[in-house]
Amino acid sequence: QVQLVESGGGLVQAGGSLRLSCAASRTIFSINAMGWYRQAPGKQLELVAGITGRRDTNYADSVKGRFTISRDNAKNTVYLQMNSLKPEDTAVYFCDADAISIEHMFIRAWGQGTQVTVSS
Repeated sequence: QVQLVESGGGLVQAGGSLRLSCAASRTIFSINAMGWYRQAPGKQLELVAGITGRRDTNYADSVKGRFTISRDNAKNTVYLQMNSLKPEDTAVYFCDADAISIEHMFIRAWGQGTQVTVSS
């Protein structure tokens, strides 16, 4: 199921910043826990950051201190602020969420991804 929409990706130089957004579609009533994942060319999917309904957060060691995950429950949106970007951060970034649909079902929702490219 594709019920989340990522945006904010693009091309930046090393050391630059981007803020990714993940907004729930109208089929999603609310988001519980959520994670940002990324997949670099030829590499496996990697968990970048996660946030719970209590706003507890966790990060991959490779991004700790550079990336920040946050959420705006009123807008049903989750963000990933990425600072001090490195070429190795280049990947397609996906958001994934444990959510409740408008039909009151617990579901696992995915977005289609947004490309982040960091030039050296």
